[in-house]
Amino acid sequence: MEDYAYVVNVDGVVARGDEYLLIERGADEDHAPGVLGLPGGKLEAPPGTDDALEATVRREIHEEVGVDVGAVEYVCSSTFETDTGDQCLNIVTLCEYESGEATPRATDEVAAVHWLTEDELRAREDVPAFTERYVERADAVRERN
Repeated sequence: MEDYAYVVNVDGVVARGDEYLLIERGADEDHAPGVLGLPGGKLEAPPGTDDALEATVRREIHEEVGVDVGAVEYVCSSTFETDTGDQCLNIVTLCEYESGEATPRATDEVAAVHWLTEDELRAREDVPAFTERYVERADAVRERN
């Protein structure tokens, strides 16, 4: 059996009405520069942290785009390899928008922000298929709630 060590990444599908918040990744990002994706980032929690995934996604969304979210709910997970060769465990969460005007705050990471409906994001060529799937799965969780 091979040994694996994963970087844990937590993405937030931020929902506001029928729109979802997507970020345009900065041109200097090591992984997937210039594409539209979900706000989020690496888990940076010391041992013993309660609700580490929720805290991470809330912190990352606020740091990247200045938005605060309420309820955070698990959607799905997957593994992938970054453009730089790191193995990642990606955890996708559904986050209900609470407040704040979405603007690029971490401008080295986020070039622009977009509130898009599912139809609008499907029509764009700069949205990877996996991002579309994550939003579709988050929408399914919303419908069940």
